[in-house]
Amino acid sequence: MRHDYLVFIGRFEPFHNGHLTVLRHALGIARKVVVLIGSAGKPRSTRNPWNANEREVMIRAAVGEADAQRLLIRPLADHLYNEAAWIGEVQRQVAAAIAADGGGSEARVGLVGRDKDASSYYLREFPQWELCNVQHCEVLSATEIREHLFSADEGGQLLIRANVPAPVAAMLEAFRRTPGYAQLAREFTFLRNYRKAWESAPYPPTFVTVDAVVVHSGHVLLVRRGAEPGKGLWALPGGFIGQDETLIDACLRELREETRLKLPAPVLKGSLKGQRVFDHPDRSQRGRTITHAFHFEFSGGELPNVRGADDAAKAQWIALAEALNLEEQFYEDHHHILQHFLGMN
Repeated sequence: MRHDYLVFIGRFEPFHNGHLTVLRHALGIARKVVVLIGSAGKPRSTRNPWNANEREVMIRAAVGEADAQRLLIRPLADHLYNEAAWIGEVQRQVAAAIAADGGGSEARVGLVGRDKDASSYYLREFPQWELCNVQHCEVLSATEIREHLFSADEGGQLLIRANVPAPVAAMLEAFRRTPGYAQLAREFTFLRNYRKAWESAPYPPTFVTVDAVVVHSGHVLLVRRGAEPGKGLWALPGGFIGQDETLIDACLRELREETRLKLPAPVLKGSLKGQRVFDHPDRSQRGRTITHAFHFEFSGGELPNVRGADDAAKAQWIALAEALNLEEQFYEDHHHILQHFLGMN
């Protein structure tokens, strides 16, 4: 065994034959493998259909009972706008997994993966670990598998079974019979039609949106989305900028339309504490969408009345501690935006 532990990082949405090839190679050259399941703590979406526990079941079922005992599997949260925090979280999870396994600081640790394109940049972020770059035969990507899954065409289902381990295929088939799948299939259709409407544009569109982070007396103002995508998830009040608006004016308009907040515009502008652009390329499944978030803060006083309106099914003041614990119920990257303005990310 070249290593005591090899670290394997991935989203595994879903776990496919390519992932299995890498994992079997790792098990052949390491005593144990630390598997970090990325995008943990996210709500179900067409990009993240399964939670970390469900993906752990996929992985253990795919490798078989004997090899599953040699896997140390842990969830790994995203830090979209703080790469150093993400790297630190990887290091922390690996150290905790090794310590729980009885390993010490002298353990030989390596990193395993497939350096296939720009998305594999993270493999070079851990110089303290020897990199084992594993090449494998081409299979459908996880993105392509998800597209076939939600398209529900028979040919696509055959392709899925050919590209994922048999236990995973059985799990995906069972998933297709759940209410969660039905909602994601509707969202998939909405997003596909949304993107198709822009196919004739002379260049790929970039959308501009605004979001409001309104903090008042230890509470944050959130809305429950009433339509696809992300129907039923909590979100910051916001939306698309109009052609004749400044960013701040668009933000105040969307805030009034979605929450019926009665605070006058001069009062809100006077309470503006900060603003920032959030532009992660994968932050929105609708396409390239850059949002400008504005942070308004009121230190005390009675919470103003609000109610859901426009495309918000509900508007509500939620205690900050509670909101920060609702990551799995937040739309897109809005939880990251909230954490940023609260100094937690």
